[in-house]
Amino acid sequence: MAAQTVEAITDGVPAYAKAFSGPLGPQIEKAVRAALGTFLNLVSRPAGRGQGSPLAPALEAAYALGRGEARNGRSLDALLAAYRLGARVAWRELAAISVRGGQDSGTIAHFAEQVFAYIDELSAASVAGHADELATSNRARRRHLEHLAQVLLAGEPEHVVLAAAERAEWASPQTLTALLVPEPATRAVLELLDARTLQAAEAGPDETSVLLVPDAQGVSRAHLMRLLAGRGAIVGPSRPWLQVRESLARAVRTARFAPSAGGAVVDTEEHLVSLVVNADPQALADLREKALAPLAGERSATAEKLAETLRGWLLHHGRRDEVAAALFVHPQTVRYRMTRVRELYGDRLRDPQWLLLLTVALA
Repeated sequence: MAAQTVEAITDGVPAYAKAFSGPLGPQIEKAVRAALGTFLNLVSRPAGRGQGSPLAPALEAAYALGRGEARNGRSLDALLAAYRLGARVAWRELAAISVRGGQDSGTIAHFAEQVFAYIDELSAASVAGHADELATSNRARRRHLEHLAQVLLAGEPEHVVLAAAERAEWASPQTLTALLVPEPATRAVLELLDARTLQAAEAGPDETSVLLVPDAQGVSRAHLMRLLAGRGAIVGPSRPWLQVRESLARAVRTARFAPSAGGAVVDTEEHLVSLVVNADPQALADLREKALAPLAGERSATAEKLAETLRGWLLHHGRRDEVAAALFVHPQTVRYRMTRVRELYGDRLRDPQWLLLLTVALA
């Protein structure tokens, strides 16, 4: 019966044809014979016998089979199909023997029920083994991926990072882009991104997660922005993947002065001037104090209006009507204010270095 079962599985389940016909064939037939023997021992036991069950070794073997399928990267489809086919073949032979032996129909029906209950138990054990192996391997791989993200952002030597990537079985991209994502949105965002995206543990500011997205440069960046719409993410620049900590540093700096509002995506590439100007807050404060020193003698409200008008004059290259439109005032008001500014600044408004200083200070 074991030989017939193996032959039927070989013909009916192509995934096992090679294994069954090769050197493992005799071992597999032996295992099938053992499973059949276990079943016959189980149903032959007298009622009320002790609690030790001959089923345990068979369940352990089925559990190990499920784990082995998972380790080899296969689903359980072929194994469960083999169980079902094997049960049909075995039952056909067992039924024939039972009929020849003169068993009544009630006994044969009960016997059939036990056959398929046994196969169900073996199948359930294999399913459990498969699930446990996947869970174990997935947990291990997640730990390796988290470690890879950690060494990347810590700036570890290249050989350390490459070893971590190899352990995690992670195919390195050309670039990585750091994202800051609100923690409640992290899972949903991950489902939208490249499967190679790394998640760094405890690397972002409060209540944000850090994700490292592969190859989101060029036209892919625009696609990434569309995917993140409404998620409140802050997107750093793309960098060669070994230099991704630079991308994260820029995203963190941007978050300090341009946090996401209403779920809008913040692109750090649109804040380059502000990033430069705010790189040293104390230097910026000193620069503004120097640039606005000529206005110090004016009343506070007047000085503020003059500074605002000077900023408009710089940004619009002295075009009075455009300055007036930007400030929502009459062009004559702009003329009056700029006359006063020229009185206070004198020749400095014709000095390129002073114009640069004023532009940065008032940006």
